[in-house]
Amino acid sequence: MSLRASLRCGEGCPGELPVLEPIYACPRCGGLLEVAHDLEALRRRGAAEWRALFDSRGPSAPFPLSSGVWGKREWVLPELTDEDVVSLGEGHGPLVPVPRAGAALGHEPLWLKQCGHAHTGSFKDLGMTVLVSAVARLRREGRGPRAVACASTGDTSASLAAYCAAAGIPCAVLLPRGKITAAQLVQPLASGARVLAIDTDFDGCMRLVEALAADGTIYLANSKNALRLEGQKTVALEIAQELGWSVPDWLFLPGGNLGNAAAIGAGFELLLALGLVDRRPRLGVVQVEAASPLYESFRRGFDRCEPVAAGATAATAIRIGAPVSFRRAVRALWASDGIVERVSERELAEASIAADRAGLFVCPQTAAALAGLRRAAAAGVVRPGERVVVVSTAHALKFTEFKAAVEAGRLPAAEGPPLGQPVELPARLEDVRRALC
Repeated sequence: MSLRASLRCGEGCPGELPVLEPIYACPRCGGLLEVAHDLEALRRRGAAEWRALFDSRGPSAPFPLSSGVWGKREWVLPELTDEDVVSLGEGHGPLVPVPRAGAALGHEPLWLKQCGHAHTGSFKDLGMTVLVSAVARLRREGRGPRAVACASTGDTSASLAAYCAAAGIPCAVLLPRGKITAAQLVQPLASGARVLAIDTDFDGCMRLVEALAADGTIYLANSKNALRLEGQKTVALEIAQELGWSVPDWLFLPGGNLGNAAAIGAGFELLLALGLVDRRPRLGVVQVEAASPLYESFRRGFDRCEPVAAGATAATAIRIGAPVSFRRAVRALWASDGIVERVSERELAEASIAADRAGLFVCPQTAAALAGLRRAAAAGVVRPGERVVVVSTAHALKFTEFKAAVEAGRLPAAEGPPLGQPVELPARLEDVRRALC
């Protein structure tokens, strides 16, 4: 099939741009661009044929179809060839039924989509494989950028650095000094990125990297770049596929810069447009009290987004006060009759303990999403028996300081006994037996 994609204004301005053009906002109105696919061309293959094709691809397929992203390549970036693709085995995160966690959090049936089971430990790999592959294509054609850069709260920088290292592309990351975990700081350094720790917050880093992109110093790798969302939307495609080409009633996820909410909404929209599913799930985006501009806008009917100074939170990856993809996310929420919840640090910590006691070991951002589900279920917004999927966005081993603090009682948590400290004993059988019995 001859397929193509293009860049179009998300606010509806006429015209289109080449999909690989290094441009991030509409030249007419300044609104963010989105990748648009040729639906008529895609419809030449029926829904049953698409299902069969995608089902035939998996981890054992030949490269690059073994990737969870590139196994859906016709719906992602069909212009790229195998030679262009930079993949580190992203995608295929398991969709796990978690009945014990659901019972503890007040809602069943519940599934967890494990997007943190990725090369760099977060869902950002899904988008970064697309963006870096596009840059590799541009550089191969002699028109690529000198370097790629991002602002980050940790996960984006780790992913960008790894994929750029795999492709041999120079990379720089701007991080808010002292506001990310040690594990997240180590990752881009290990991959050889130029790491700048800036004395500001994420939003300040974002302003700087946007200015560098505007004058052509760097190629922007944040989710303002529409190519990132193309990879991240495959979360929706995988969930539908794992549920036998059906959709849940609800999908909950944490919300920071809001690119993931927009991407997942776009994924379900494409599934519906091409007839692979018969409806959208309702989206539930969850923020924390310290950084909740989307929640405040939701309470006002999404009239506008008023940036806030994001405060301290255990969920450092969503400590963002001026989300770039606000309008994209709002469109996804409107289309799905979605909701926005806000949770406290106490609720986040409680949800973390409840999930971990059920064997999950979740990151703080995922704990926030679970706490938001608990709130929505308690209020009757999510009804008993409705099928819910929560997106786990990162691996908890990136946040061991948080886990240790919760278990030691240094974060507010009312439910579940703290883990405490290990019992230290001499190597004598009777002492061990006595401690166990």
